Amino acid sequence: MTQQTATKPTTGLRYEKYWQAIGWTMVLIVVWLSLMPSPPQLPSFLGWDKAQHVTAYAGLMYWFGVSFARHWRWPAFLLVLGIGLEILQGATGFRTNDPYDMLANFIGVVTGLFIIKTPLGHWLAAVDSFLASRLDLPKEL
Repeated sequence: MTQQTATKPTTGLRYEKYWQAIGWTMVLIVVWLSLMPSPPQLPSFLGWDKAQHVTAYAGLMYWFGVSFARHWRWPAFLLVLGIGLEILQGATGFRTNDPYDMLANFIGVVTGLFIIKTPLGHWLAAVDSFLASRLDLPKEL
């Protein structure tokens, strides 16, 4: 009787672990910005709060969707993160909880999922391929 070992799904990216580390760094930045007492203010033309939420969560969903093997856990994680951070903001005493921010986070996750299915979904793979042809980085961190 032969024993089969389960193989871990992969993205096909040469520098997958580097891209994943960047993704987790982006999550830490979102957490930090969400929970700090006085976050930096963007220029007024970029200052619409809901657009910032949509953009942040679309970017995170895209990044996690292409730098990790596709799985339902990534959209679920980001939705829980977006809701959880809003709840924590309300508990801080110096930030407020806004259900419309939660909705904007949800719209961002859905937007990121949509982007993955478009030609833009191959952007990170193209960058990874370009870097692999010009750099001699180790595949593992």
